[in-house]
Amino acid sequence: MESGKFEDMRRSMVDSQLRTSGVTESWVLAAMGSIAREDYVPGSHQTTAYMDRSLELESGEMLNPPVSTALLLQAADVQADDNVLLIGQSDGYVAAVLKTRTAHLTTAAADNLGAARGGAPYACIIVDGAAEELPDALFTLAADDARLVTGIVEGAVTRLATGFIQNGKVALKPIADSEIGHLAAFARKPEFVF
Repeated sequence: MESGKFEDMRRSMVDSQLRTSGVTESWVLAAMGSIAREDYVPGSHQTTAYMDRSLELESGEMLNPPVSTALLLQAADVQADDNVLLIGQSDGYVAAVLKTRTAHLTTAAADNLGAARGGAPYACIIVDGAAEELPDALFTLAADDARLVTGIVEGAVTRLATGFIQNGKVALKPIADSEIGHLAAFARKPEFVF
């Protein structure tokens, strides 16, 4: 497909999906309007890269829908001087968008939080996926009053949520029902029931 067609689809995504869904943060709109989302999906999905749905990546992870990504990043309220931790792909789309906002970005896979210890404490933690249960190890990486944005799983519904980490704890407030891929590493541990 010609690059001009992708530019048209990107512009349409911003105007028809993001703006109409309450995304107003200028840096999020500018970054998502300029970064080629099609470069972050398998070739077989490039023509659908701008549709508002999740796409499975070659790694088995999910690229979340544009609206979910934009709302997550807008809620994070990332400032240029923030030390940010992204739980997600280091070479993925969300990391590329965040790099337009902050030079202080560390990424770690959900199943390897220890990789982020060297850059701690973080003023903002963004979990690019839905968690049934957030591990305590994640909270140890946060500065006092750090912002946390994540997807959460509540029954059969996924929601975006935000909160502040204080004393190793967080109270999350759901902000929107939204399709967002589940993170297996943040699944609720099975409990023994007698």
